[in-house]
Amino acid sequence: MALAMDCATLNGFLDRVFPQISGQIRVESVDAQVLIARLLVDEQHLRPGGTVSGPAMFALADVTIYLAILSRIGEVALAVTTNASIDFMRKPEAGRDLLAECRILKLGRVLAVGDVLIRSDGMDQPVARCSMTYSIPPGAKG
Repeated sequence: MALAMDCATLNGFLDRVFPQISGQIRVESVDAQVLIARLLVDEQHLRPGGTVSGPAMFALADVTIYLAILSRIGEVALAVTTNASIDFMRKPEAGRDLLAECRILKLGRVLAVGDVLIRSDGMDQPVARCSMTYSIPPGAKG
């Protein structure tokens, strides 16, 4: 399956359409099965106790699934989250970036379902798992 958007195109899209997260989340790699994104963890992502906040992990998961969908259907800014579930499994390390690995489980005409595992960079065990469903606007998928 040919990708509609590669790493450079996805990162350019993020910078252009979502400047509020520019420089925070970057696509590391993408192919027909997996998209990996990195949260460049800094002070704004931490909470008391020296760990990455839940909202920062949720944002990483949400953006990662969104980008994985766009990598397949092209630039569709109005694809939106319709359902989300996240499990926080262990404390991420504050001094490490987070890596999110996304697999799209279903890509239909109007709905897409994806799963993300988030790990601290260099660690094997996931710190969080997220499942999301996205709504794709009519006529957007080409």
